Amino acid sequence: MSFLVLNNIKKSFGQTQVVKDFDMSIEKGEFVSFLGPSGCGKTTVLRMIAGFETPSDGTISISGKDQNRLKTNQRNIGMVFQAYALFPNMTVADNVAFGLKVAGKPKAEIDTRVKEMLKLISLEHLAERYPYQMSGGQQQRVALARALAPKPQVLLLDEPLSALDAKIRVSLREEIRQIQRQLGITTVFVTHDQEEALSISDRIVVMNAGRADQIGTPFEIYNRPATRFVASFVGTLNIIEATVVDPAANTVRMGDNVVTLRDSIGAMKSGDKVSVALRPEAGSMSDTAKGDTTITGAVISSHFLGSVIRTKIDIGGNPVSFDTFNAPDVVQPQPGETLSLRFMASDLLLVRD
Repeated sequence: MSFLVLNNIKKSFGQTQVVKDFDMSIEKGEFVSFLGPSGCGKTTVLRMIAGFETPSDGTISISGKDQNRLKTNQRNIGMVFQAYALFPNMTVADNVAFGLKVAGKPKAEIDTRVKEMLKLISLEHLAERYPYQMSGGQQQRVALARALAPKPQVLLLDEPLSALDAKIRVSLREEIRQIQRQLGITTVFVTHDQEEALSISDRIVVMNAGRADQIGTPFEIYNRPATRFVASFVGTLNIIEATVVDPAANTVRMGDNVVTLRDSIGAMKSGDKVSVALRPEAGSMSDTAKGDTTITGAVISSHFLGSVIRTKIDIGGNPVSFDTFNAPDVVQPQPGETLSLRFMASDLLLVRD
């Protein structure tokens, strides 16, 4: 039986429905990220799990217990916000102890637990400091320790890294994942940053206009996007408009190139328009590169990006980008030059709306 279950959740504010028919089952100890653009409904789902919002319809259960009628403080949930939300007049130790004091725990138990949490986030030496005396990353680690101190059943993280600079974000997200694994706590993480979601999640929910467009592992989400939105939102992706040549043979035309798709188009007819997708890293200019498919086009542009050179070629009016790893012997393509791009037919994805 799944640990956290959201069954047919809907949420409306007035006449606007912001979450539509949302279903998901999360296993105990699983790390799930809700990924999507602003306004897609991901934070609203998180707030309904926490009890800050009430579903217009549907049920939320944790360990088989219905949560809909429980107040936030009855749900045994820890939450970390985008803003650190620390009490400025309290020391680090007092901030971490806050939830335990509210719960009426004995002082000896509180002191022991606070020491455990500060050790967990490697801030024992800053126990007597105040929030204004700490960096943003340190403050967010204290917020995490405060959420974990009461031993919640579920940990909710609402874009906790968005206020931090890039290098701190990377180190802190790795630390959050390490702590989550160490404690085995069921975690829901909300972000609009695809790299964050791909790097630390067991599963990702890609949300679009209040619905879950796709739920899957990072590998599945990136390599086998289920919809056009997922394909365009997660990673850099070329969307190529093609024309069906022979449905029985799964062949399509892209400009002057006829290629074979892995996905079946047998239900279509010759002349139908289809959209296919190709990741920039899938193609290579090398004649010796692994590949069973070649397309040819004229170079539109080429940009040096440090570790890679990103080249864009014209395939039947479609700009198609591909990446070449930088090396001392690499020659950067020039606009107008004709190039052949080799890749595996299995890398071409049929994109559905």
